[in-house]
Amino acid sequence: MILILKKGVTQKGIKEICDKIEELGFTPHVSQGEENTIIGVIGENAIAKKEIFESFFVVGSITPISKPYKLVSREFKKEDTVVKVRNLEIGGKKIVVIAGPCSVESKGGLLEIAKIVKESGAVMLRGGAFKPRTSPYSFQGLGKKGLEYLAEARKITGLPIVTEVRDTSQMEMVSRYSDVIQIGARNMQNFDLLKEAGRSKKPVLLKRGMSARIEEFLMSAEYVLSQGNYNVILCERGIRTFEDSTRFTLDLSSVPLIKKLSHLPIIVDPSHATGKRELILPMSKAAIAAGADGLMIEVHPKPEEALSDGFQSLLPKDFQRLMKEIRGIVKTFKRSI
Repeated sequence: MILILKKGVTQKGIKEICDKIEELGFTPHVSQGEENTIIGVIGENAIAKKEIFESFFVVGSITPISKPYKLVSREFKKEDTVVKVRNLEIGGKKIVVIAGPCSVESKGGLLEIAKIVKESGAVMLRGGAFKPRTSPYSFQGLGKKGLEYLAEARKITGLPIVTEVRDTSQMEMVSRYSDVIQIGARNMQNFDLLKEAGRSKKPVLLKRGMSARIEEFLMSAEYVLSQGNYNVILCERGIRTFEDSTRFTLDLSSVPLIKKLSHLPIIVDPSHATGKRELILPMSKAAIAAGADGLMIEVHPKPEEALSDGFQSLLPKDFQRLMKEIRGIVKTFKRSI
């Protein structure tokens, strides 16, 4: 349930309520907005203790949360969450573009791509150091060496980096090097990994599982928030349907729907969703029209030589064209890039 406190409540008053919540065996989650301070009381049958909290003078009203996901819901927080990554804000008026190779393949190759995407207007660099692949014989990534290359690319270009973590044993190392921890589609319901990401306090980019319903997607985000990490960015990357003419089916209806259900920012990955470079530009435009807070695009100077996902990577000239064309689109929706 949600406790909406009266205006002017002091930090002492907030602490007294939080202490009582913990004493009763529940977990308090405080959200201080411009107008109200809200405390989420999280735990089984919390609503049964409603009368206890009604006795607190500073409690203005109490509302049960109807959704199974509590902290992620608009019921808990009406204002949009803006996730800060270094000097960037994700979830505000500005649409962010994250770009880079699918995999970190070499130091020189990564630096080349990083410089290209920055010059074209990307504000964050993506690249996999650890790659979860369908085949055990496919390139699995460079591991720690890949993280070191990413950190060097950040130092040279100034671009924050986002890279994927595959299991809990990698969390500490990946957190040390990256600015944003990515949890991929295959790990969306790896609950131990989600909880570890929540304890890491690093911003988390959570991709939708290829067969996940919206509710399951949001429940996975709930795992991260439940550990005290509210800096979660959702990513729609396509779902598996009967259609096989594209790699996945890009469910753009999820963007406005999630905006209605949740306060978390959401970006779109048209590269993985379509699996075809010629579809990335039109679907990027559509994603912006649907209300996405950003895009995640794969770029490679020689896609035919890429060690993973070359068929869905844009050439530098095509990425430059994409950035040029979406600049015109964003103005229509009173946003910037």
